[in-house]
Amino acid sequence: MKLSRFAQLLKPSETLAVSTKAKTLRAQGQDIIDFGLGEPDFNTPDNIIRAAEHAMAEGFTKYTPPPGLPELRRAVAEKFKRENNLDYTPDEIIISCGAKHVLYNLSRLLVEAGDEVIIPGPCWVTYPAQVEMAGGTPVIIPTTAEDDFKMTGEALRRYLTPKTKGIILNSPCNPTGTVYTPDELEDLARVLMDTELFVITDEIYEHLVYDGVKQISIATLDPELKARCIVVNGFSKTYAMTGWRLGYCAGPAELIEMYGRLQSQSTSNATSFAQVAGIEALNGPQDSVQMMVQEYERRRNFVVQRLNAMTGVSCNMPKGAFYVFPKIDTLFGRAAQGGQLQTSMDVTAYLLEAAGVAVVPGEAFCDDRYIRISYATSMEALEAGLDRMEHAIQQLT
Repeated sequence: MKLSRFAQLLKPSETLAVSTKAKTLRAQGQDIIDFGLGEPDFNTPDNIIRAAEHAMAEGFTKYTPPPGLPELRRAVAEKFKRENNLDYTPDEIIISCGAKHVLYNLSRLLVEAGDEVIIPGPCWVTYPAQVEMAGGTPVIIPTTAEDDFKMTGEALRRYLTPKTKGIILNSPCNPTGTVYTPDELEDLARVLMDTELFVITDEIYEHLVYDGVKQISIATLDPELKARCIVVNGFSKTYAMTGWRLGYCAGPAELIEMYGRLQSQSTSNATSFAQVAGIEALNGPQDSVQMMVQEYERRRNFVVQRLNAMTGVSCNMPKGAFYVFPKIDTLFGRAAQGGQLQTSMDVTAYLLEAAGVAVVPGEAFCDDRYIRISYATSMEALEAGLDRMEHAIQQLT
């Protein structure tokens, strides 16, 4: 069987691959601590679960309109106005099977062969892959820990070419936890206003921010820029609803209309009773969100302190999301079981084998000098896993 060129471009998600390997080793009886997957360890709040249960009991298990339940689209529009100071009508909003599904659909609608899409790096593994699947070329603008992993307007301008079609922003950022300030977004916006680029702003971690930081959407800065922005969000991270597969975006009505056509030919719609749960998530009590954020902040503080106390490891204090992105390239050249460490993949393989700790190599996020650790797991697991990591690093020669 001859596979299509599209099939030949497909790559597995490195974050899911690490978690799958960790689960496989556990099933084989090995004691593995998984810091790989970006998934809240909290359960979905009870009020959201009850809303879905009630919907199913009432027979709400049928198809919905492809763009999503009108009630949910209205609730999302109200959320944007209430929380983000963004005015969208329901026909400028669409509901999909998770934010990742939203991003995939947008790549199919906005990117074609020969297009370049700018992505600040380090970046989530799926952004470049989806651009490539659409026939485009991801253009990674490198950033550093010294710059808090932030792209400047000056750097953005240097990378613009006649082939540049759009840009993908992610704040708070996976994997670095970086959150752009209003001034930093203004700096980027001044450059973008001189272009006709589309701007995808992925704000899935918007509520997971710390130290009094507030997430700001670049779409709020100028009406002309908003007209080219697509704001992506979902329920997975804020409400611990990863398995529910429910996401959404807002953008120009003509794009959303075409998006609805695409969705009608693929998934048809997001799961009906999950959409009812989404209405409750947005309109119901938010106490559980604040509880989770407080616990993430406590874990973040602990993890960063422990990592910076390890020889050969340095780590910024992230302002958002639930990841740290420690720099480990000073470990390169040191001897481990089976040879020398030369890459972030070598380091992650060593930590898995020698310490029983699963992390994701920075290579997957477009910067080989780092690894990603998720602290969306229990404090007990973090304490034990970091103890193991420190001991394994001490054994390097």
